[in-house]
Amino acid sequence: VRREQRVVLLGGDHTIALPALQAVNQVHGPVALIHFDAHLDTWDTYFGAPCTHGTPFRRAAEQGLLVKDRSAHVGIRGSLYDRADLLEDEALGFTVVHCRDIDRIGIDGVIDRILTRVGDHPVYVSIDIDVLDPAFAPGTGTPEIGGMTSRELVAVLRALRTLRIVGADVVEVAPAYDNGEVTAVAAANLAYELVTLMADDF
Repeated sequence: VRREQRVVLLGGDHTIALPALQAVNQVHGPVALIHFDAHLDTWDTYFGAPCTHGTPFRRAAEQGLLVKDRSAHVGIRGSLYDRADLLEDEALGFTVVHCRDIDRIGIDGVIDRILTRVGDHPVYVSIDIDVLDPAFAPGTGTPEIGGMTSRELVAVLRALRTLRIVGADVVEVAPAYDNGEVTAVAAANLAYELVTLMADDF
């Protein structure tokens, strides 16, 4: 595999991010992660299972696939089981940009926090479609109100053009839950934005 090769995965369950990071690691080594999601996805187990759509980034951190203290969750607003969820997440090396931070610091502030966090490391971008408010992406298994708009998410993605993005995914799209197909439209355009970012870096 040549170093300039990149990958964009489409899903499906967020569990696919773990094998994707394992594959990227074989070519590029540990990466910074920019994770757009309503939920942390760093639980130790989810309904008793160690490898599910709620655990991939804990497993990735444990396996040394991520650069310590260079990863960020963006758009978080989902329910927490315990305050320990946030403390354990921080101990794994993540920082959290909550959805409410957009109101407080604006999109430019969010972008600055992301860029400062990841630095000059190679980057993997993971987009769970539920980072978007259900008004923009109802077709997903765990919708949460109060999410990002599609315009806000595209603005953040386009600001990542200075980064070396070596892999990405767009996941948790469930067309059966969306008779208007707006979720698929959003996901397709986000995938296009990611491919464009990668192509711009060649």
